[in-house]
Amino acid sequence: MVDTRRRFFLRAQPAPRAAQRPPGALAEPEFLAACTRCGDCAKACPTRVIVPGDGGFPTLDFRHDGCELCGECQRSCRTGALSGPLAFPGWQAVLQPAACLASRGVECRLCGDACEPRALRFSPGPRGVGVPHLDAERCSACGHCVGVCPTQALSVRGA
Repeated sequence: MVDTRRRFFLRAQPAPRAAQRPPGALAEPEFLAACTRCGDCAKACPTRVIVPGDGGFPTLDFRHDGCELCGECQRSCRTGALSGPLAFPGWQAVLQPAACLASRGVECRLCGDACEPRALRFSPGPRGVGVPHLDAERCSACGHCVGVCPTQALSVRGA
C-alpha cells in the first residue's frame, strides 16, 4: 500500500526542465562530460547572464540582461564544451499573453524595444493598446526581452 502511494506522488512531480546552456554548448551529454565547471565562461560574459546552475554547470539567467552572442564565453572555454555555433538551437522566447500588460489594457512595448532580431511585433488590440506577437522564426532566444518585462510575461524555453 505504501509503495502505491509513493508511486502516485512520484508521478505527480513535473519533469525537470532542461537548463539553457551558454551559446555553442555541445549536446547535453557531451557538454556535461566536457565542462569542468571552472566558471571561466561566466567571468568572460560581458552581460553576466552566465551563472552556476545545478551541479555548478553554467546556465543562463536572463532576469537582468540578455546574451549578446558575442562569443566571449566560447573563447574562454578551454575544454571545448562551448565549441558549437553561436546560437541556441531548440530554444525560443515564450510569451504568456494573459500575464502581459496589454491584456490589462496598458501600453508597454519594452520587450519589442529590447528585441534585436525584431521577433516581437505589435498589432492593435482592445482600446488601441499594442498586443505583442512572437515570430518564432526570427527569435534568437537571446533573452533580452525577458528581463525588461515588468510582469514576467516572457521566458526562454527549450523545445
